[in-house]
Amino acid sequence: MNRKIGITTTIPVEAVFAAGDVPVDLNNVFVTSDDPLSLVERAEVAGYPANICTWIKGIYTIAAELRDVDAVIAVTQGDCSNTHALMETLELRGISVIPFAYPYDADRDLLRLQIEKLVEALGTSWDATMAVKNELKPLRNKLQRLDELTWRDNVVTGEENLLFLLNSSDFEGDWREYDRKVDSFLAEATARKPNEGGVRLGYIGVPPILSDFHAVVESIGARIVFNEIPRQFGMPQAADDLVEQYAAYTYPYGIFRRIEDIGDAVEKRDIHGLIHYTQSFCFRQIEDLILREKVAVPILTIEGDRPGCVDSRTKVRMEAFVEMLRG
Repeated sequence: MNRKIGITTTIPVEAVFAAGDVPVDLNNVFVTSDDPLSLVERAEVAGYPANICTWIKGIYTIAAELRDVDAVIAVTQGDCSNTHALMETLELRGISVIPFAYPYDADRDLLRLQIEKLVEALGTSWDATMAVKNELKPLRNKLQRLDELTWRDNVVTGEENLLFLLNSSDFEGDWREYDRKVDSFLAEATARKPNEGGVRLGYIGVPPILSDFHAVVESIGARIVFNEIPRQFGMPQAADDLVEQYAAYTYPYGIFRRIEDIGDAVEKRDIHGLIHYTQSFCFRQIEDLILREKVAVPILTIEGDRPGCVDSRTKVRMEAFVEMLRG
């Protein structure tokens, strides 16, 4: 069929591949476009308020105006609270929308029902979806190896780690080609000399809208050895069952499951401090106060709004945080 199916966040991508379709993570298309800011402005001209998450506005323009996809799978529970309105405005523009919801408590029966409904909506079968799941397992294992090369072997940068894991949400539309890309990178990375210096940081929260965020961190003598949400996109928890795989995926199910994952990473990866990135006008900003009470290492909270580079004030705050940890 080869339809292009837009996704608003990580979903059971196995079902999209099983249907013979091409998944397209609209977040990645937005932030890597030649002029992402213009996409935001076009959504505002169309009527989106200024005080709405920038990611939502970028996704809207790509899907509704540029028509880069044939349909959109929108996650109505477990991601962004603005997705409901996004779905309605896309439907207003004639875009086919397929809803998908993660149950708040990761209830297996409800999650299986949601995946089954997604499989049916895409016109494929459970068996075909499971076959893709099994085919993807070696690639997901390689992504975990890439993650280990970041924090244990110290030969992969935090930015490289971010990009490879981030793109595992849709495998750039072709998981077989992505598998070859990962193989090539692993062969090159394993031949490097370890870089064991610098303050070891963890990055928590949604992926940054600031294009040079990780590069700036590494330019001031620190290393990001944990990208929390992108790592989850790669499905690090091994599971033979598709439902269990997505039940173990921490991002959609509340902050306390994420805190457990973050705490494990802090201890295992010898992390000195955390940078918590929050997106302007996002409900997840409220979770910062919970993180500060429950996580044992120092936290620097950085807020981003529109696409672009890290501003000088934010860079100064990063430098002060790294110096404090170093001292």
